[in-house]
Amino acid sequence: MLTSNDLERFIAAEMIAATLVWPGVPTPTVLDAAAALRVAPAQIIKSVLFMADGEPVLVVASGLAKISSKLLADYLGLARRRVRVALGEKVTAVTGYIPGSVPPFGHMQPLTTVLEDEVLTLMGDIYGGGGDLDALLRLSLAELRRVVGEKTAVLVE
Repeated sequence: MLTSNDLERFIAAEMIAATLVWPGVPTPTVLDAAAALRVAPAQIIKSVLFMADGEPVLVVASGLAKISSKLLADYLGLARRRVRVALGEKVTAVTGYIPGSVPPFGHMQPLTTVLEDEVLTLMGDIYGGGGDLDALLRLSLAELRRVVGEKTAVLVE
């Protein structure tokens, strides 16, 4: 299993302009993270793993967004029944991280990553999973886009 230490090594090796922060309490949910950092929930991003026709696809979305598997299926050109949110052990097996700590990059394997369109409106520092339940990743939207690529889609109804 990967941890915040692995994520820090990945950040250093890839020369990513990002840092990890430890707010001193576990932050497994968007609301927990926002409260711990004293920022708006909109500044928190989440990385949600889907299995699309058996292949992993990571969606990075604004923290409170409800990602539509139907819209993701449409974006990927698949039938809706072929796209499902990955749960628990599958998330860890694919990303290396436990649910609630998954960062947008630095996984056990390269993942197809799609940025949900609302993320593109975020300003200032944004925060996401930091590899452990008590760690958060801080970076800019521009750096996130540079690292994960430019695939974007409207995935919230």
